[in-house]
Amino acid sequence: MEHLGPVEGMAVINETRKSFWLDRPTLVTGCSGILGSWLTRSLVDLGADVVGLVRDWVPQSELVRSGTLDRVRIVRGDLRDGDVLLRVFSEYEIDTCFHLGAQTIVSIANRTPVPTFESNIQGTWNLLEAARQWGATKRIVVASSDKAYGDHESLPYSESAPLQGRHPYDVSKSCADLIAMTYAHTYGLPVAVTRCGNMYGGGDLNWNRIVPGTMRSLLRGDPPVIRSDGSMRRDYIYVLDIVDAYLTLAEAMVDGAYSGEAFNFGLDHPLTVLELVNEIIAISPHPELRPIVLGEAVNEIQDQYLSSDKAQRLLGWQAKHTLSDGLAETMAWYASYLEAAEA
Repeated sequence: MEHLGPVEGMAVINETRKSFWLDRPTLVTGCSGILGSWLTRSLVDLGADVVGLVRDWVPQSELVRSGTLDRVRIVRGDLRDGDVLLRVFSEYEIDTCFHLGAQTIVSIANRTPVPTFESNIQGTWNLLEAARQWGATKRIVVASSDKAYGDHESLPYSESAPLQGRHPYDVSKSCADLIAMTYAHTYGLPVAVTRCGNMYGGGDLNWNRIVPGTMRSLLRGDPPVIRSDGSMRRDYIYVLDIVDAYLTLAEAMVDGAYSGEAFNFGLDHPLTVLELVNEIIAISPHPELRPIVLGEAVNEIQDQYLSSDKAQRLLGWQAKHTLSDGLAETMAWYASYLEAAEA
């Protein structure tokens, strides 16, 4: 299938892509999160008939701030409630599903693992079972993570690397990933899995993450704080490139294509945490500041980064934003957000 172009800064809509999504009943779980907000906005702009599943009301989310919330049908519910999910699939006749809903904070998973397991593991099997019972969904894209791979000596991860999470968040993603594959291979459900690098972008309100926390500190004139020793290496990728990756994969899943497959999506340019923070400091209003390095992080893998070769070969996908471009757009978003919030 021809590769369809990206959503360029939410401005220019590719006409071929628009014709694919026009009036398509599409469910987005976790639609008020950072990725869910931007993906939902793109789908609405493309003309899709979007249903969003929301557990908590987050008025500061990009979904609300952008006005996208008023353009979609919202179902209030919890992924742990299988009856709600079955009702959504059947009543809204869902054709396409992006399953993004999850507990995504590593420190929360370490502190209270059971709610993370319930949301990420039980929530995934509930959604897939609802789709199986409904029986008419043509494509389901399940959000896994590079964390699902766990700790490997050989890097970057390829999709053939075993899933061997050890810590609570990593295990929750390994399990959800394997459950998705079970539904694809055992029941023929059209499911594909995404494993993305560390995503950043405007709309991430989890301030203990490195990008939003660092940017908020710098915009307020405070030195940023690094919980780890700064040496851990990760692959960081801009949210709009991930939106394009999800749309590209879903569009390619015609007649069961890529069912039971996993795809890595990343920038393929790993950095240490300290290198990333210094990049952010350099474009901030306070380039003279220096980070405070605590060296206190626990239960985090030293180095994790991906190879996106499979996505490039089979889907024709690659990231369109450089790290500097993505960070600049993200810094502008947080400057606007904090100015409005503090006013």
